[in-house]
Amino acid sequence: MSGVHFYEPAKGHGLPHDPFKAIIAPRPIGWISTVDAEDRPNLAPYSFFNAFSSVPPIIGFCSEGWKHSVRNIEATGEFVFNLATAPLAQQMNITGSPFEDGVDEMAAAGLTAAACRLVRAPRVAESPAAMECRLISITQLRDMDGNALGRFLVLGQVVGVHIDASFLKEGLFDTAAARPLARCGYLADYAEVSELFRMPRTATV
Repeated sequence: MSGVHFYEPAKGHGLPHDPFKAIIAPRPIGWISTVDAEDRPNLAPYSFFNAFSSVPPIIGFCSEGWKHSVRNIEATGEFVFNLATAPLAQQMNITGSPFEDGVDEMAAAGLTAAACRLVRAPRVAESPAAMECRLISITQLRDMDGNALGRFLVLGQVVGVHIDASFLKEGLFDTAAARPLARCGYLADYAEVSELFRMPRTATV
C-alpha cells in the first residue's frame, strides 16, 4: 500500500509543481465577453468558473487580479458566458493572451462577434451556447485571517440564453456533441467532454 503525501499549503507542497489546480479538476472554462464604458469589446477565459444556482440561474467566475473583464463588468453591470469547446480551443487560448487595453480579443482570435438581445456585450457566434448575464456582485476575496486578496469573485444572473439548434437533440442540449473544454491543472492541461454516462440517483437507503 502506498503512503499519503500530506502538506499544509501555507508551509509549501514539497512537489515540483503545486497540485491544487490538478486536483480540483476538471474545471469548466468561463469564456467571458464584455464591453468597456466606451463599448470596446473584450474576451477572456477563466478556469475558476461554475454555476451556483439553477432558479434563478446564477453563474460566476473568479479573476486572479483586477483584469479587463472585471473592470468592464463593474462599469456596465453585464457580461456574456460563451461555451468554450474543443473545435474552438486554439481561439480560446489566443484570447487568454495578455493583450493591451482596448484590443478586441475576439477579432484577434478570428472569431465572429454576434449581437446579444439584452446586454451590450457581444457573444461568440461560433460557440454552441452563450448566456447573457447581469451583474449581481463583485466580491474581493479574503483569507481566513481577513486579509484582502487580489482575487475577485463575479456573480451574474443569466437573463438570456442562446443555443445553436443543431446541438438540441429531442429537446436536450447534446453536451458530448458540443465537446466542452475544461482545465485540468498545471500550465497546459485540458480535457474535452466527448462522452457521457448515465447514473440515476439512488433512493435513500
